[in-house]
Amino acid sequence: MRKSALLWFGLVVTVLVALGLIVLSSASGANGLRLHHDAYFFIKRQFAYLGVGIVVAVCMALFDYRQWRDHPFLVWAFFFVVFCLLLGVFGFRAINGSHRWISLGPIRIQPSEFAKLVTVILLAVCLDRIGWKVELFRWGALFPAVLIGIIAAPILKEPDFGSVMVVGLVGFLMMLVSGTRLLHMLPFLVAGFGVVALKVMTNANRMARIAAFFGVKIEIGAQVVDEAAKRAAYQADQALVAIGNGGIWGAGLGQSMQKHLYLPEAHTDFVFAVGAEELGLIFSVSVVLLFVAFFAFCVYFARKAGDRFGRFLVIGMGFIIFFQAMFNIGVVCEALPTKGMALPFFSYGGTNLLSAFFAVGTIFSVAIHSTRDKRQRILQKVRAKGWNG
Repeated sequence: MRKSALLWFGLVVTVLVALGLIVLSSASGANGLRLHHDAYFFIKRQFAYLGVGIVVAVCMALFDYRQWRDHPFLVWAFFFVVFCLLLGVFGFRAINGSHRWISLGPIRIQPSEFAKLVTVILLAVCLDRIGWKVELFRWGALFPAVLIGIIAAPILKEPDFGSVMVVGLVGFLMMLVSGTRLLHMLPFLVAGFGVVALKVMTNANRMARIAAFFGVKIEIGAQVVDEAAKRAAYQADQALVAIGNGGIWGAGLGQSMQKHLYLPEAHTDFVFAVGAEELGLIFSVSVVLLFVAFFAFCVYFARKAGDRFGRFLVIGMGFIIFFQAMFNIGVVCEALPTKGMALPFFSYGGTNLLSAFFAVGTIFSVAIHSTRDKRQRILQKVRAKGWNG
């Protein structure tokens, strides 16, 4: 694996983080003043999270990723802690109708972000150990599906459909990459889709978002649905107004009008819209291309990985970030129904940022240690030839 690829990958991540801080510093000011009487409240906390995130990324990059596979106790301990945290959220009061956070004074933890990480690591270990048995229904499809279901169940109960979607899709992708037969996965795909569809159809707010996206009216709790649909449509419309105001070159950094309480969640789920308004189409296209480049490097590192386990880890971690980014941008551009999902490296939030850096550090770990192993094998061959000669 070429060292230049690692440098370019690091540069892509650095640019994404830098752009995220620049846009967030502008997008969060109005809400900071309104909620905390401090325009710099959110960006100061984001810088603190960034410092911790960098430490996490460095530690994970130096950590030999194969330790997860060689010491399964680490994986199951991580899984147990995350699962306890997922259950622990129900001991805290609901925020906006969902039990997603554990509040410890000024610190709020969102366990579902860690659940995405543990899903990748746990499946990578299990699928690697199963080996050729992935072609069998019991080991290649049923066993991984049960693990995914155990992780997804408490997240679904919160409810957090965005995280459930990420967990399910990353699990499906890893099973596919490992060699699990698509026919064996089909029953679980149908079952998973059915559960999600049922949960959506029996909830007025979720149906309202679908109705707002397609521009239709539905009759489940008519008044409630109508109000929720208006809220969902309002968010999407304001995001499009922001993007339209930006044009090609943007209104200028700090010049967004929509961030002044017109655009809900301007510093979290809709931060991309503020960036598009202030920095224009150039910003929007650049961010999309950067995330595409991010995932392309992940695919490259996966192909060059020294073992199957490393391949699974890189693909899983890379997909978590890439999918969330594309989904968030799709929602902001009204290409997808409104659904809260953070934009990695851009949206305000400590847990999301830490999990993103955890993923990046793991990707670096696979790339770095695979490169070292390759060099050692080359040196061994050279020495062997020298001795034989």
